Amino acid sequence: MNALLDELTWRGFIAHSTDPDALGAALDAGQVSSYVGFDPTAPSIHMGNLVQLMLSRRLQAHGHRPFLLVGGSTGLIGDPKQSSERNLNPKDLVHEWVERIRSQVSKFVDFDGPAAATVVNNYDWTSELSTLDFLRDIGKHFSINRMLDREVVKARLETGISYTEFSYMLLQSLDFLELYRRYGVTMQTGGSDQWGNLTSGVELIRRADGGKAHALATPLLTKADGTKFGKTESGTVWLDPAMTSPYAFHQFFLNAEDAMVGTYLRIFSERSKEELDGLLREHVEAPHRRLAQRALADDITDLVHSPQERASATAAASALFGGGELRDLDASVLAAVNAELGGRELSVGSELVPIVDAMLAAGVVTSKGAARRAIDEGGAYLNNQKVTDPEQRLTSADLLAGEYLVIRRGKKTVGALKILR
Repeated sequence: MNALLDELTWRGFIAHSTDPDALGAALDAGQVSSYVGFDPTAPSIHMGNLVQLMLSRRLQAHGHRPFLLVGGSTGLIGDPKQSSERNLNPKDLVHEWVERIRSQVSKFVDFDGPAAATVVNNYDWTSELSTLDFLRDIGKHFSINRMLDREVVKARLETGISYTEFSYMLLQSLDFLELYRRYGVTMQTGGSDQWGNLTSGVELIRRADGGKAHALATPLLTKADGTKFGKTESGTVWLDPAMTSPYAFHQFFLNAEDAMVGTYLRIFSERSKEELDGLLREHVEAPHRRLAQRALADDITDLVHSPQERASATAAASALFGGGELRDLDASVLAAVNAELGGRELSVGSELVPIVDAMLAAGVVTSKGAARRAIDEGGAYLNNQKVTDPEQRLTSADLLAGEYLVIRRGKKTVGALKILR
């Protein structure tokens, strides 16, 4: 097998590919230009998108040239969902998101050297395309019967699907054809839920230009319970630090299930096979040490954010449970900690409240009486300092970064407050 395909296989990147032997031969023959698309249907990409970016990184590391397409036109349409019609976002908002996502994806590939990456926007070749030209030059190559056979279309036939979403396949296939003609791109990658779109592009290149192209689909990663990867109780795990803080991001992977951590490491870590195999053996022998989760969280946070942000996230997690100094954390990290703990807001007047009121407001106790008992029993902590006086009143000196409090009862019950004055 081709060395690159062998690596992609053990890392778990391959769900389907068109003619693996021909693809392997093409990769052995010389540099292959491939592309993957990202539609701006939100202001940020998320963890599911990162799978495709990691694949682009692996391709580039083996000398192949990645093209990252940000869908300024397809983002105005939206790929059909299984459940219902997408809401169409305003054009100016989509164009704003295009620039944000262009900046995000650009940090994951190298733009120098013989395998230099390129970022493109499909709005450049669709905005001036007339309806007649689109129908004559592209639409004539598509069979309605085949389009109706797509699983997502079948699922929507009873509830209804607009011609707009139904036509998405044609637009994505047009992208592949344009990149094939403009840059010699001969491979498209994407999630396995995009397989119909991927193969349609391959077929369009064959029909329109007599060309040979390839498609490679990655598995859709899930959590151990089968739900889609990248979802938490509060929603998607975003790559934008303003939408998912580096602290929350690091914590998400630190809490990965034992059953899935090996899968995530192979996809998201760039450690060698030997190092990963050794790490996972240690994990199986002593899962309580959570060595695999720590490596995963550290590696992926370093990549998506920075080693400095990872260090801050690690320091914050340690400080929460007495392993570090909370006052050393900056305001942005404290804000992230407050949000991750479900921190509440407490409005006060000119004089701050008693500690028992703060414990109740933070949700670590159910009553002021319970707060007093926790203090009497030596189990109450304010900013990791033991509280010994039930009559203690908060002071301005207690406020971290001038507005936050971390309150703990016992070893594991932790709450946070943001004081509003």
